[in-house]
Amino acid sequence: MFLTISTRGTAAHPATDLGFLLHKHPDKAQTFSTSYGTAHVLYPEADAERCTAALLLEVDTVALVRRGKGKGRGGAPDAALAQYVNDRPYAASSLLAVALSAVFSSALRGVCNARPERAAAPLPLRIEVPALPARGGPALVRRLFEPLGWAVTAEPVALDTEFPQWGDSRYVRLVLESEALTLAEALRHLYVLLPVLDDAKHYWVSSDEVDKLLRAGEGWLPTHPEQKLITSRYLSRRWSLTRQAMERLELVRLAEADDSEVESIDNAVEEETEAEQKPAPLAVLRREAILAALHASGAARVLDLGCGQGQLVQELLRDVRFTEVVGVDVSVRALTIASRRLKLDRMGERQASRVQLLQGSLAYTDKRLKGYDAAVLSEVIEHLDLPRLPALEYAVFGHARPRTVLVTTPNVEYNVRWETLPAGHVRHGDHRFEWTREEFRAWAGTVAERHGYEVVFHPVGPDDPEVGPPTQMAVFHRHDDTRKELKAA
Repeated sequence: MFLTISTRGTAAHPATDLGFLLHKHPDKAQTFSTSYGTAHVLYPEADAERCTAALLLEVDTVALVRRGKGKGRGGAPDAALAQYVNDRPYAASSLLAVALSAVFSSALRGVCNARPERAAAPLPLRIEVPALPARGGPALVRRLFEPLGWAVTAEPVALDTEFPQWGDSRYVRLVLESEALTLAEALRHLYVLLPVLDDAKHYWVSSDEVDKLLRAGEGWLPTHPEQKLITSRYLSRRWSLTRQAMERLELVRLAEADDSEVESIDNAVEEETEAEQKPAPLAVLRREAILAALHASGAARVLDLGCGQGQLVQELLRDVRFTEVVGVDVSVRALTIASRRLKLDRMGERQASRVQLLQGSLAYTDKRLKGYDAAVLSEVIEHLDLPRLPALEYAVFGHARPRTVLVTTPNVEYNVRWETLPAGHVRHGDHRFEWTREEFRAWAGTVAERHGYEVVFHPVGPDDPEVGPPTQMAVFHRHDDTRKELKAA
């Protein structure tokens, strides 16, 4: 996927100011990790008169299949032949919109401390997208962009230049030109309208997508003549979310017509009441439960097995009671993101001595993991195929043998309480299974008996009287430590 943003400049205002506005230096080629691949930012040209920034997205097709929406694992959207054969790596779509948001987040918000006056002023802009899927054809492209102040060129791409009788494909070469828009406005238009034209999002659309749409659509979506189509397509035609978004857009329109604030119109419920009703995210509750169990065990040296992007490692390092924290993951990419999150390259010597990130598979024994007080497997086991669980079980409980092991996993019985989760679907596209409370207890009890541990169970999150908690946690204590505690008492 490829997109270019160009601008012209003068001696007083050189075009290379685009580098300041995008927060990306024109003299460097930079690389960024995104959810579905690697984004590259480079400048094919950069001088005082003209500057062009290019965004190239290399899609990780394996990650795309694993995380795609649809039944089972890996149902990639809009797959004509199979989930592995589609246009996702090549044509601009919601994948490119996500990369725009990740790479140019400050520019999307109009933030530029170095050139604030340039960020707030209109620029002569030219944006090119060589391959854009457009369900609705060039006419729809013009209906979406022209009301926003763009001069639009949407050239249909032939199915095959050797066989013109076959006609045009659903793709267009898009060129947008304007001298009346700021860079932030231009990026927000692209962020919303690229997936709208593609009409196929690559990830499950939940209620937080409404907030994203309204933030990016601020100032232009409430008055757009194609507001309903934009809203419906952006939210994957989910009628409940579309209705919610349309109601909020109408409030914005009424507030603007009345020259007042939205809050003064939508004031049926006090702000304090809404804040009180908002529950803590389950991920936060899970980390709090893990920290409480580790404190109760007296652990000081802790393994985070399957540490992912390092959220739990970060929390553990904030607590001085944990003198050594080791994160382990099979994914080098996840460890790279964790390293950035922890700022390992800028960490002080004393703090750095407390943490390690190791690459390794939990399906194999690893002598580096022996001798620790505790090990955490948080939302890990459900990502393994069931036949591989015995290998993980032996590697952790039979070989590494920490004094305490914490295992959390989703409770599948609670899935009926998730309004945004379709019936019969697991919570994540990469989950190989999700267990009931009875199944989890049976597995944990067998593991404890086989390897000399005691196990107790704790709910994580609201404990529903009918279906239990959203997450279930098992706390294993090694028998020899249990006997020592009883003797000491």
